[in-house]
Amino acid sequence: MTDTIKLTGTLGNGASTELVFNRHYIPDGDYTSVQEAVLNDAQFATARATITAWPGYAPTPLHTLPQIAKAAGVSSLHYKDEGERFGLGSFKALGGAYAVLRLIIAEISTHTGAQKPSVDEILNGSYRDIISQITVCCATDGNHGRSVAWGAQTFGCNCVIFIHETVSEGRKTAIENFGAEVRRTNGNYDESVREADETARKEGWFVVSDTSYEGYTDVPKNVMQGYEIMASEAADQLANEGLAPPTHVFLQTGVGGAAAAVAAYLRRRYGAAKMPKIILADPDKSACWLETLRIGKPVAVEGDLDTLMAGLACGEISLLAWDVLKPLAYAAVSVTDADAVNVMRRLATPSDGDPAIVAGESAVAGLAACLAVSTHSEAAKAIGLGATSRVLVFGTEGDSDATLYEQLVGRSAAEVRGQVIA
Repeated sequence: MTDTIKLTGTLGNGASTELVFNRHYIPDGDYTSVQEAVLNDAQFATARATITAWPGYAPTPLHTLPQIAKAAGVSSLHYKDEGERFGLGSFKALGGAYAVLRLIIAEISTHTGAQKPSVDEILNGSYRDIISQITVCCATDGNHGRSVAWGAQTFGCNCVIFIHETVSEGRKTAIENFGAEVRRTNGNYDESVREADETARKEGWFVVSDTSYEGYTDVPKNVMQGYEIMASEAADQLANEGLAPPTHVFLQTGVGGAAAAVAAYLRRRYGAAKMPKIILADPDKSACWLETLRIGKPVAVEGDLDTLMAGLACGEISLLAWDVLKPLAYAAVSVTDADAVNVMRRLATPSDGDPAIVAGESAVAGLAACLAVSTHSEAAKAIGLGATSRVLVFGTEGDSDATLYEQLVGRSAAEVRGQVIA
């Protein structure tokens, strides 16, 4: 098998994309102690018990897409729709807010000696004096910052969010609506991460990041534990319908925390024998995971990373995510902005039998990657994608920027949700 397959023009726009295989993939390997140190059943049980008890919790829908499955030449295709998670518009609600809560609990314990201050005690103001002195911060492309801001507002601490220069005003306003101070920085996402870290050190704030780096791992682990909930729900929903586990899961990456969380959960749940092939999906303008797999070790992608898929515009992978995905990821696919928009429109105006779905730019990279591979016979054969394949994708956001969504799709999210498909 070749290391790379070119997918030029697979969705009809003439753009050149790639499928790159992972030389470190171990299909029948154990779930190692390195992976257990990042994501494990005990920590997930705590995250699940905590988050599912929050007001407003409900599992998000798992849509069946028979017409898109037919077009892709696969047996089934399921789309886990995170667009309404806790009313925040994305799966990020599971991670950032949970990490904020864990940090607050740790600080209360440090100051009072209380081992397990309850969420109810935190919400009713029992520890207001301590919590009001805490400031959390992070860098974001939009969705993670919204979750951190929501968590800070919910649990009573202060919040400062750093956004880079290409984050839209709509996403900035959405974060501010949760009471956070938003600071716009120069440069790309990775530079805003560094500025958030430097400012926090100077001011005595706490960074709540969804990416890990040297010396910073505990909080990102909490974020990823929250993300595992969407994988758990999807597996439960398939099982409740009497369906077999997926054979292929296509996951958009960004820094890789969500992809690692899904892969880790599915590996622990299904074991090596039934583990689906994990295919990562990178924007072609910020393909840090694709280049990492190509080189065989974490590598940074330079430049402005100016992709429409703003939530995935990351030049450096999370080291914790690499620890998890190094033996689990089968391959990575690059996705163009044009392909993402085409898939957004396809979901918004579906064929008979498929539901209408509001999916933001960063939500659809995994599905776009699946469709790209399915239309290329060599690539499809190389990953075993065919008539008996059962595909799962995660639609990680809805219209997180409502104005941009309407510009790209041609209709508002409300119109898409309200349409009747003949």
